[in-house]
Amino acid sequence: MPGTIKLSILRRIRLLNMAGTLNPLLLLIVTIGFITWEAQETGITAAMLSREILIFTLLLSAVFLVIVLKLNGLVSNSIIQPINNMLRVIEQVKGDNFTPRVRVVSNDEIGVLGDTGNTMIRGLADRKRIRDTFGRYTTPEIRDQILSGDIPVDGELRTTTLLFSDLRGFTAYVEENPPAEVIKSMRAYFTAMQQAIRQHDGLVLQFVGDEIEAVFGVPIDHPEHADNAVQAALEMRKSLDLLNKHRAGLGKPRFNHGIGICRGRVLAGITGSDNRQSYTLIGSTVNLASRIEELTKKVGCDILVSEETVASLASTFPLREEKPQAIKGYSKPVTVYRLL
Repeated sequence: MPGTIKLSILRRIRLLNMAGTLNPLLLLIVTIGFITWEAQETGITAAMLSREILIFTLLLSAVFLVIVLKLNGLVSNSIIQPINNMLRVIEQVKGDNFTPRVRVVSNDEIGVLGDTGNTMIRGLADRKRIRDTFGRYTTPEIRDQILSGDIPVDGELRTTTLLFSDLRGFTAYVEENPPAEVIKSMRAYFTAMQQAIRQHDGLVLQFVGDEIEAVFGVPIDHPEHADNAVQAALEMRKSLDLLNKHRAGLGKPRFNHGIGICRGRVLAGITGSDNRQSYTLIGSTVNLASRIEELTKKVGCDILVSEETVASLASTFPLREEKPQAIKGYSKPVTVYRLL
């Protein structure tokens, strides 16, 4: 606090040394001088003089020993106790608990250190709050990669597997139900699907209307990202069945969706304007994954997988090859597989 007396640790130690050495020494010299002068005036014997000096020295030593021990305890506690308090707070901060604060009880270097530590803890708490808020608008993995600077500024070419899903007949559902019911249902659907995707190391890049764009293998590399995408699609199918059973119990209509999976090369990086940016994947693989998802309507199934994805699978899945399908924007028909 400004305007208060500052007693530094070094000054306290010097005062302790003076109290424990210099003061007893001065008192002893003065007392012996006074006794010697008194002996000369009264003419006491040398034996009596020696005995009085010994008794006085013992008493003086005992008194100053008690005083020194008390002063040493006070100085030690004024240093050790605040440091122990700081260590306890630091241990809690290491466990991501940013609520405790260092108790500042002195205006010396330890007090300054405590104030600085409290400022640092508040800064860490603000940083954690920013990270948590940021993590609500993007996946934690992408958030951490962005904050750590591991994502190249100019982007990078990566081989990955993309998954697109889209709810069927959702436009009519929106028009026929109250807004609150629509938002609640979408949140329940997106939550269930995101859990299924994350269960197999996938990341949801974005929710667009009733559509989900998920990626496997970037920005964090997973060698078997194609297998993970197919497993996630199967898990999404199970999760949707459970969600529909719950909705049926509430008298609500079923949800149906289509899922398209495609593996290939993409340009991965941070794009957008100077004021608003996002982690994005660009390339023909992205477009093809979206087109394959749309093919599920034509083929009449819920999950379709590209030929490139099937060729790279390490595990065996129940797949059935469909007839080559013409896709908008592609000159040649595309071979896809139905996931049974």
